[in-house]
Amino acid sequence: MTGLSRRRRLVAVAAVVAALPLAACGGTDGTGGGMMGGGSRAGTGMMGDSGMAYRRLTCAPPSAVPGEVVRVQLSDMGMNAVASGDAPRGARMVLRATPTTITAGTVSLLVENLGWRTHELVVLPLAAGAVEGRRVPGADGKVDEAGSLGEASRSCAAGEGDGIESGAVGWVTLDLAPGHYELVCNLTNHYADGMHAELVVR
Repeated sequence: MTGLSRRRRLVAVAAVVAALPLAACGGTDGTGGGMMGGGSRAGTGMMGDSGMAYRRLTCAPPSAVPGEVVRVQLSDMGMNAVASGDAPRGARMVLRATPTTITAGTVSLLVENLGWRTHELVVLPLAAGAVEGRRVPGADGKVDEAGSLGEASRSCAAGEGDGIESGAVGWVTLDLAPGHYELVCNLTNHYADGMHAELVVR
């Protein structure tokens, strides 16, 4: 093969390679849009390690909050558009807290709603020997909030409100004594659909 023929063949191969679609490498914005795995909070419609499609956050909590910080992520499965109305029973929803064991005293819970529905966070005491996730919702799809120590249910703000909207953040600062607590989303059917986690305070 002559040098000219070899150069022509290399140019032809390079042209074919350049024309191949880039979809296998992820999004062109560097986020890997639609891929399973890490970086799941980078953008709308991204899939996380749990298979959840996460929302892009539209606001952030304050850079400094009092006490020990617990980060809480709220998410829901099988949706890729903001939803309204009551959630059906049997939907897959997740409430994840990090860390799950903290020191008694002042604690700030920073809550990210990465789901497509409005959510909230309510802090309930757990009786000695009780296990999280065992409360029985009433006819309204909610559990009894007796003894609640506080909640984060305002979009882009602290404290109580009408719920943390999809893609928003809320937070609450509490003084927690040693014991076991249950973090719950108590909107209709959300607890039964899996939105609860235990927080141990030592």
